[in-house]
Amino acid sequence: MDVSKDWLDAHVWPGGACGRFARDAAGVAELQALCRQYDVELVVMEASGGYERLAFLLLWDGGQPCALVNARSVRRFAEGMDILEKTDRIDAAVIARYAVARGIAPMPPPSAAQQRLGSLVARLAQIAGDLSVNKQRCAATFCAETLASLDTVIACLKREERRLAGEIASLIDDDPLWSRLDRALRAVKGVADRTVARLLAQLPELGIVSNKAIAKLAGLAPIANDSGRRAGARSIRGGRAGPRSILFLIARIAAKYDPHLAAFHQRLLAAGKKKMVIRIALARKLIVILNAKARDARIQFANAT
Repeated sequence: MDVSKDWLDAHVWPGGACGRFARDAAGVAELQALCRQYDVELVVMEASGGYERLAFLLLWDGGQPCALVNARSVRRFAEGMDILEKTDRIDAAVIARYAVARGIAPMPPPSAAQQRLGSLVARLAQIAGDLSVNKQRCAATFCAETLASLDTVIACLKREERRLAGEIASLIDDDPLWSRLDRALRAVKGVADRTVARLLAQLPELGIVSNKAIAKLAGLAPIANDSGRRAGARSIRGGRAGPRSILFLIARIAAKYDPHLAAFHQRLLAAGKKKMVIRIALARKLIVILNAKARDARIQFANAT
C-alpha cells in the first residue's frame, strides 16, 4: 500500500487487484474489505512521516497484520528492477514486490502506553525547538512591543514544556519496567530524564537486541565501503535520527565524567582521529553501554516478576 496525505493506494500481489481509498477511517474500512475479499496475509506500507499511522493502527485493530518498510530501500529496489516511473499505483505494486522479495514479517503495533510516550516526547521536542527559536528572535529585536509579545509566547511555551515533562515523568514512573530502565540508564552520569524518555520512546529495542544491532538502529554503525583492493572510508548512514542526535550531544557530556568513556576519548585524540569520527565513536560507545545496562535491567525485572 502506498500512503499519501489524502489517499491509500493498494495493490494485491499476486493477481494485481488494486484500489484507491481515502486516508480516513471510512477509507481504511473499505481497504479492509478488499483485504478480506482477496485473503490478504499482510499489508505492507512505507513509513511516511506519520501519514501511515492511522491506517496501520486501524488495520491492526481490525485483525489485519501490517508491516512498515523503509521508503529509500523500496525506491532503490524499484530502480534495481528498472522501474523508473513513479506514481502512487506503481509505488504500491513496487512495495508489494519488495515485501515478497524480502520476506517481510508482520510488525505488531506499539502498546497504547508506547504510542502515548512517543507522542509526548515528540511534542516536547517541538516545544523545545520553538523555545529556542523565540529566544533567538528576542536577541535579534529591540522593539519593546515585539519583545513583550515574544516574552508572552516564551512564558506559554515554558509552561507547556513543564507540563509535558511532568506527564512524561509520570508515565515512566507508572510503568514498572520503564521505571527500572530509567534508573539503570540514568546511572550513567550525564544521561538525564529527557534523554531516557527519548530513548525509551524512539529506541524501544534498547536492551533487547545486540550491541551491533542497537548501533545500527541508531545509525551509528560504520558501513563498509570496500571494493577489490580498495579499502574505502567507512561512514554512517540510515538509522533513527532522533536518538542519534541526542546521543551525539550526551556522549560529549558523559565523556567528562565516565572514566571508561574519558579514556576512550583520550585514545582517539592521541591517535589523531578527526573530530567527527570521535563524535561518532563516542556516541556508539555510549549506546553500547546503555544497551548493556538496559539488558541487565530487563533481566532483573523478568527475574523479579
